[in-house]
Amino acid sequence: MKKLFLFLAAASLTLTSMADEGMWLLPYLQKMNAKQLKERGCKLSPEEIYSMNHTSLKDAVVVFGPGCTGEIVSPDGLLFTNHHCGYGSIQALSSVEHDYLKNGFWAMSREEELPAPGLKVRFVRQIMDVTPDLIGNIPSTAGQQEYERMVRENGAALSEKLRGEHPGLEVQIKSFFGGNLYFAFLIEVFTDVRLVAAPPTSIGKFGGETDNWMWPRHTGDFSIFRVYAGPDNKPADYAPENRPYKAEKYLKISLDGYGEGDFGMIMGFPGTTQRYMTSYEIDRLLEVENPQRISIRGERQDILKEDMAASDKVRIQYASKYAVSSNYWKNSIGKSRGIRKLRVKERKQEQEAEFCAWAAAQTLPEERFAEALDLIRDGVNENAPYFASEQYLREAVSRAVEILTPARYAGMLREKKLTPEAFREQLAEFYKDYNLSTDRKVARRMLQLVQQNCKELPDVFKEVIDKEFGGDTGAYVDYLYDNSVFTDEAKALAAVEGGEDLTTDPAAVFGRSVDKKLHELVDAQRAGNTKIREGQRLYIAGLMRMQPEKAWAPDANFTIRLTYGRVLPYDPADGIRYNYYTTLKGVMEKEDKNNPTEFTVPERLKEIYAAGDYGRYANAGGELPVAFLVDCDITGGNSGSPVMNARGELIGLAFDGNWEAMSGDVAFEPQLQRTIAVDIRYVLLVIDKFGGAGWLLDELDIR
Repeated sequence: MKKLFLFLAAASLTLTSMADEGMWLLPYLQKMNAKQLKERGCKLSPEEIYSMNHTSLKDAVVVFGPGCTGEIVSPDGLLFTNHHCGYGSIQALSSVEHDYLKNGFWAMSREEELPAPGLKVRFVRQIMDVTPDLIGNIPSTAGQQEYERMVRENGAALSEKLRGEHPGLEVQIKSFFGGNLYFAFLIEVFTDVRLVAAPPTSIGKFGGETDNWMWPRHTGDFSIFRVYAGPDNKPADYAPENRPYKAEKYLKISLDGYGEGDFGMIMGFPGTTQRYMTSYEIDRLLEVENPQRISIRGERQDILKEDMAASDKVRIQYASKYAVSSNYWKNSIGKSRGIRKLRVKERKQEQEAEFCAWAAAQTLPEERFAEALDLIRDGVNENAPYFASEQYLREAVSRAVEILTPARYAGMLREKKLTPEAFREQLAEFYKDYNLSTDRKVARRMLQLVQQNCKELPDVFKEVIDKEFGGDTGAYVDYLYDNSVFTDEAKALAAVEGGEDLTTDPAAVFGRSVDKKLHELVDAQRAGNTKIREGQRLYIAGLMRMQPEKAWAPDANFTIRLTYGRVLPYDPADGIRYNYYTTLKGVMEKEDKNNPTEFTVPERLKEIYAAGDYGRYANAGGELPVAFLVDCDITGGNSGSPVMNARGELIGLAFDGNWEAMSGDVAFEPQLQRTIAVDIRYVLLVIDKFGGAGWLLDELDIR
């Protein structure tokens, strides 16, 4: 194990990157990327981008909420991110009377900024390579179970030590390269975050589901928040007397724009990629995982969409739920299409054949590289029947049938995992965005689908649905919703506070049966998953050893990374060239009165366009840029990430990838892969001339 660790450390520290592919670890920029950054035109040194001991660009880039990126843009904690990243908070603060989704929100003073309950912003304060602490004492003969046990024990001890040395900071230890490398991240978490501004949906989500993942794009995908702190500038729970966070580092903003071929870089928190995925796992993705997700989510979304169109209240309640579901639904469609069209599986098979030949000829049996692919294949095959059913139940029941959520809260209260106060708070939060009729319709369709397509059914299907309802899932759903107290907040609270035994409530019975089956399915896959993880660890380490001259970047795992490239057009098909930017003219051209939900243009924006009233936000040709392309390497989690020029100045906010390269999470496509970003000049114009919130620009450093 020590020999492998030393090799990986040397490989990580001595290579020079040769392509735009790569979500690069910040501590390795000096050794791995300095030369190419300079050659590409970057004016900043690696030390100015990331410094272990001084303030650097890294300190202005934050984790926003549970899964996005944001950037601090003023000394008073002002934060830019995407509209779709702030969407959940905007929705939570909205009502029929104050419809911030439809109409937007513009605070006209700091006193009007709205607290966003539950929203958190995380600053990475320190990054350290802890690989020796995690795997340095693991014998090279260790099997995967022993390996993982020792990593857990070593990680727990190190986490405790770091928490003691850094009180008040969150400690995260993350695995890289399949468990061959480890970093610790010390994080400061701010919990008083307030909504400052958001454009209406007709700007922030212009194009909707139709344009999602597509280019050309014309979406003003931004929202604005502010981080607040206590009197010592440290994190503090919400209090009216809290003050704006005083930022040591914030991004300056450039109005200079960009030209074709200009340098661009993105720093953020990419969520998940599977660049080391094997052909066996691709088969599972294409044949099981994506088809099930696409089918189930499509059915549920059709029901939600119909009810949302019929009621403003339901539209607001389900807006965020629908957006979260549909985003990954369309992503799955595009990913499957891209993998097939771009022959990703065949390319993986070629790499695997080369690896097998190398392992047989140039490694020792005790190193076990020759076993790697067999372990992955066997694990995938052993898990196949259980994997499909587990995913089906999670998609069609756990994530779809909402009445199970308050039933679970009641169970947690009974088991003392929730306090009575926390139970009441979670119940109120749930029912605020719950519509009984919608959930009932979803449940009827989902249980029908589960009965038809899931091979490993929960006991409730045999013991209750078959025996008592003759296999009629619709009749069972009617019984469940007619007799459960969890259809209504007041009934649920009264039953709990009245001491009723809710273990026999139909929703509780159904939920326990589903959970029991899911636990069984997870247990059935433990051995197979252990083989897969061991195979992946050996395969990734072997690839790096097989090609020591190649610059290897680890898969995304929601840790801070840098990616860089150029502002470029692309050719999606023969005879077609997509320009590298779009303008407000395209917004006007896309308006569609037959699809007002997705393609309505606000009247004020039309007035600005008609007058050509762009001021300093126009480009050299007098146009107002809306979005642009850069060939950087991003994925989910990068949403809201700053797109910066060669001087590290903000020129846009990354918000999407392009349809033609949706397979990019599995295999980077240098000729096709593009990041779509909203131009900062469009953001500022909307703030200033559309929203009338020009006071915000006074605290920005605009160049």
